[in-house]
Amino acid sequence: MGLENLGGWEFIVIVLVGLFIFGPDRLPKAISDGMRMLRNVRQMARNATGDLSRELGTDIQLEDLHPKAFLRKHLLSEADEAALRRPLQDIVGEVRGVADTVKRDAQAAANGTAAVTPAPSSPAAQPAAAARPSWDDVT
Repeated sequence: MGLENLGGWEFIVIVLVGLFIFGPDRLPKAISDGMRMLRNVRQMARNATGDLSRELGTDIQLEDLHPKAFLRKHLLSEADEAALRRPLQDIVGEVRGVADTVKRDAQAAANGTAAVTPAPSSPAAQPAAAARPSWDDVT
């Protein structure tokens, strides 16, 4: 973690805001207090991951503390994860297929290349060649 994402102008603005808020006398003390606090937070995070690793008997990194990543890495095998994902992937595939069909039908109706057939409950059936598709027919 560093200052590589911070541009020159952004750094200047931060320094100026710090000068306005803390003043030139207290700014160095505020910076050192902030750095000390950051070091303490990092040390606490390292200690927490070390304690968790020791308690669980596995190697845990700080990134693994996200619940999804923790479950995926330490509790589920790849076969278990694939078994959990398979039904959802099948459903997603079916939904995409239906959506593609609807999209194709809508484009064909909008272009006028497909014959528009009235719904079975519609009492008045018009010839397909003479009927211009309406918005309700397309959707």
